[in-house]
Amino acid sequence: MLASPGTTVDSHCPYCALQCGMSLTRPRADVAGAPEVQPRDFPTNRGGLCQKGWTSAAVLGASDRLVTPLVRAESGELGPVSWDVALDLVASRLAALAAEHGPGSVAVFGGGGLTNEKAYALGKFTRTVLRTPNIDYNGRFCMASAAAGMNRSFGVDRGLPFPLSDVGGAQAVLLLGSNLAETMPPAVQHLAGARAAGGLVVVDPRRSATARLTGDPSTGSGQRPASAQPAEGVHLAPVPGTDLAVLLGLLHVVLAEGLADREYLEERTTGFDDVARSVAAWWPERVESVSGVAAGELRRVARLLAAAAPVHGGGGVYVLTGRGVEQSTQGTATVTASINLALALGLPGRIGSGYGAITGQGNGQGGREHGQKADQLPGYRKIDDPAAREHVAAVWGVDPETLPGPGVPAVQLLRSLGTPGGPRALLVHGSNLVVSAPNASSVIERLKSLDLLVVCDFVPSETALLADVVLPVTQWAEEEGTMTSLEGRVIRRRAVVAPPGEARSELWILAELARRLGAPEPLAFPTDPAVVFDELARASAGGPADYSGLSHARLDADEASGGPGLFWPVPAAPSGAADPGASAQHPGTPRMFLDRFATPDGRARMVAVDHVGPSDDVRPGAPIYLVTGRVLQHYQSGAQTHRVAELERLVAEPYVELHPVLGSRIGVPDGGRVRLTSARGRVEATARWTDAVRPDTVFMPFHWSGTGSVNQVTTDATDPISGMPEFKVCAVDLTPVPDAPEVRPAETTPGLDQLGQRHGARRTKELST
Repeated sequence: MLASPGTTVDSHCPYCALQCGMSLTRPRADVAGAPEVQPRDFPTNRGGLCQKGWTSAAVLGASDRLVTPLVRAESGELGPVSWDVALDLVASRLAALAAEHGPGSVAVFGGGGLTNEKAYALGKFTRTVLRTPNIDYNGRFCMASAAAGMNRSFGVDRGLPFPLSDVGGAQAVLLLGSNLAETMPPAVQHLAGARAAGGLVVVDPRRSATARLTGDPSTGSGQRPASAQPAEGVHLAPVPGTDLAVLLGLLHVVLAEGLADREYLEERTTGFDDVARSVAAWWPERVESVSGVAAGELRRVARLLAAAAPVHGGGGVYVLTGRGVEQSTQGTATVTASINLALALGLPGRIGSGYGAITGQGNGQGGREHGQKADQLPGYRKIDDPAAREHVAAVWGVDPETLPGPGVPAVQLLRSLGTPGGPRALLVHGSNLVVSAPNASSVIERLKSLDLLVVCDFVPSETALLADVVLPVTQWAEEEGTMTSLEGRVIRRRAVVAPPGEARSELWILAELARRLGAPEPLAFPTDPAVVFDELARASAGGPADYSGLSHARLDADEASGGPGLFWPVPAAPSGAADPGASAQHPGTPRMFLDRFATPDGRARMVAVDHVGPSDDVRPGAPIYLVTGRVLQHYQSGAQTHRVAELERLVAEPYVELHPVLGSRIGVPDGGRVRLTSARGRVEATARWTDAVRPDTVFMPFHWSGTGSVNQVTTDATDPISGMPEFKVCAVDLTPVPDAPEVRPAETTPGLDQLGQRHGARRTKELST
């Protein structure tokens, strides 16, 4: 229910998976404008917000906000139409394609920012109405490797199987591939205990804002200057793509020096002997020759972590990984090596210690649990499991035989668009593929080759500008629902203002399309988020991600009583055991694995892995490593944050960080224009000299489109287990751009006046109404 004018409701930030608690106050009836945002005391942010959170309400009133459906006319321009016209067109084209080419001719691409309810409904719609296996989502670009590694080792994937606040009490934290100080600033406070104890270890080829928290002045070579003072922690700066070798070296030292928790390994794991044999080959000096991290530093870090481990009477250790090491063709292996190290030290399943993966997108956790992923059904069930199919089909009121089998991961799905036998239509929800997908130029060509591209969005993103039909949808402060934070904490999102114009929720859109496509009567698509959640809860019952004991009403009651949300799994109380308000309700599971892991025998699986290196390594013609990442002021493809004037002023254009030695060698001055060329394409941006990056490496953020879109040069090679693309490292050549004209920010954020302009030459389609 929409808040009354002048009232305040509790909700959460629309950006990352930290899901910072905030309060939203609806303007009085006589006052125009966006709701007022204030931080509130919530366990993840403890009253803090980053710049994106403080300015989040500004996007609600973006000047180019989509407020009516748009359809591309014969002239090639997008123009406004009614909802009936737009939806009738989409339904008729989808039905015709399926009739002529089969259900597999239609594909769906979802997003990690959708609420649990919308993610669930999208998966259900895809498999019951469209009956296509072709669905995946941009979470494949986020948590796929961590999910694969955790499922293999622990039997279940929950990014952090403990509350984030637990990390604050640890004596040591090993953080690999995550720049929390810029991507999730309020989370930095949870590193305070490790920093105070001198136990924060950051592994990153850049001296990022997070690496600087260690106080470690070590150089890119990994060697500490002789004059260095004792630091608050350690920064290891390996050669890009060699984090796995560093982890293998750390475990080698732990085992060689007798620092492992042998009793824990004996009682709670399997596979240790194979892992021990495999890491015997990774002595510190060999790791140094591969990674550039000094052997002495490896030994120092291994001893530091062991001293803080429970087996040695320490104050606790957490091993945390992020996209920097997971977005790799050996991402699952790197996660597995991180887990092996944590298991050797006896950390997972102990209060105050553990392994976890830091989810990036707002609902990256919940978004993959309930049906957007190519091989999953609600509750994190496998779609090829007959029992899972039978259970979910019964909830949906369909024959399990009618459900399609597994689809293919995102990169493979995108490559297949418009190819012979591949999908000819694509529905996009909550993703800006033109900017965020790897090898983006190839993705753009595949999108252009489609017979039908339908995009649901709230602003004219670069992907929406390619679409044949654009459907305007609601934003976070305009809708009810739930999200699941990086800890597996299920929380409520609340509406405080009405959506503008004719914007509608995806729940309504999917219900209308289902009706037009002739969904049978038992197959219901409710539009009330609370009702959708109740169905989601039933569908998830008994699965690894069991929400069956939850409802909007219970979450509201928990928050009203001062509760911080509930952590899945939350199974329903046995039938007849208690009334809904009784204490017999399951309290949720803040900490997993305390007694057993989610494997058949209750033991964690240690799996031997080996370092291979990046798929696109440096070579003549491409002698420099490119790494990519985020900046504090922008988020993902920038579709939201580029529309916030305050954030855009702070970082208005893309840039390339390079070491002064490299800049001098190639003749690119600080502030000059530099061109990056890979085997896939080239980009241009402003050069920024800094000694915070290795001399053999450049860094470029990925929040821009056009000539500064770094994903035009990244590789779409994928991890063979997770399907995760190798965003984070590739080989490039650098050259100066002589007499380059200035690139204005407006060129990367098209407005409504440009909606009629097709990006590139695409054949005219007869979609006129």
